[in-house]
Amino acid sequence: MGEDDRTVAYETRILTEAASARQFVDNDLKTVFGLLDLTTLNTEDNDATARKFTGLLNQFPDVFPGMPNVAAICVYPSLVEEVKRTLEVPGLKLAAVGAGFPSSQTFISVKLAECELLVNKGADEIDIVISVGRLLAGEFNNVLNELILIREACKGVTLKVILETGSLKTAENIRLASLIAMEAGADFIKTSTGKNPVSATPEAVYVMCRAIRDFYSRTGRAVGIKPAGGIAEVQDALQYYHLIDNLLGGEWLTPDRFRIGASRLANNLLGHLKGQSVRYF
Repeated sequence: MGEDDRTVAYETRILTEAASARQFVDNDLKTVFGLLDLTTLNTEDNDATARKFTGLLNQFPDVFPGMPNVAAICVYPSLVEEVKRTLEVPGLKLAAVGAGFPSSQTFISVKLAECELLVNKGADEIDIVISVGRLLAGEFNNVLNELILIREACKGVTLKVILETGSLKTAENIRLASLIAMEAGADFIKTSTGKNPVSATPEAVYVMCRAIRDFYSRTGRAVGIKPAGGIAEVQDALQYYHLIDNLLGGEWLTPDRFRIGASRLANNLLGHLKGQSVRYF
């Protein structure tokens, strides 16, 4: 079953309007906070900034009692060892970007080597980018086979495949990329790197959710979803929360099946709950 852009836009608009009218409570905001992949992917990142980041997460339960911590911290490969050494929060996952992030424009041998290094250094999760250019060129088998090799290199860890939906542009392309990634063994499919002018959109997430639902019906394997890129405002996060709830069901509203990639959103959620501006992260 394909996807028509106009139909997707219409049905997504209905869902987003319903999200705007929905009365969310503090427990919803806390749930969303616990779904965050708190991300720092800045050129100026270094071991010292990584230690500062992990220090804030280590102290978080004392500073904000009653709040869940985030689901994961996501960093560049060079910082994985320092984060692993200094992070003290039980159950909080260490995620890293890899395999030629953010463009995926490097040799497959380099992609595989980087993923293997990340596994050996202790990453719990690896976020990689699908070969967008090859997919748009119609090289579907090459894209699938590359992802299968990467899946093998990431054995034992959670693999999130970034579709870069802003570059895919059409609903049909997004659906196809979603299905290829899931067939290759992705544990999550993710919208964006955050490095593209167009990042997460409700329409892209709608298409990805429908692909996940169809894949689950056919195979019985539940794949997670991660909207990421440009999600900073509380209302935007709640909109995605509503979409996943309606399209996939309440069983997807857990960190095992739903993440939100964010850097600024964490402070905004905390501020909304506290009723005042918060600049903790």
